[in-house]
Amino acid sequence: MMTSPRPYLVRAIYEWIIDNGFTPYLKVNANLEHVEVPREFVNEDGSIILNVSPSAVRDLELGNEWLSFNARFSGRALNVLVPITAVLGIYTKENGRGFFFNTEEFQNETPPDIPTPPSPSPTTKKASFLKVVK
Repeated sequence: MMTSPRPYLVRAIYEWIIDNGFTPYLKVNANLEHVEVPREFVNEDGSIILNVSPSAVRDLELGNEWLSFNARFSGRALNVLVPITAVLGIYTKENGRGFFFNTEEFQNETPPDIPTPPSPSPTTKKASFLKVVK
């Protein structure tokens, strides 16, 4: 059985958006199990739009099973944790171009096991897999 293409597509589109100087937005199904997002920002349809630009988040991790980052919501610092199966799409704020997943095509994806939360370490900083190209 092949692994899901979803995390690879999310990472590729993210890099494409950043390389073109646009703002990446993620649309996430907040109703799925294990999605940790600020509930007061969830839309009526159960989705949430997250700005994942480098200036808006810290410690962004786009893994094969989970994506996570730290961000401020209404001035309050929060850790966001999303199973990759909950990502509905990734697109630019400025013109809406990006990629949206066909939910039927990926309905058989199994949600990942719950990860052990990372222990915060203020002195340890992980290197980003992205680099600024000018």
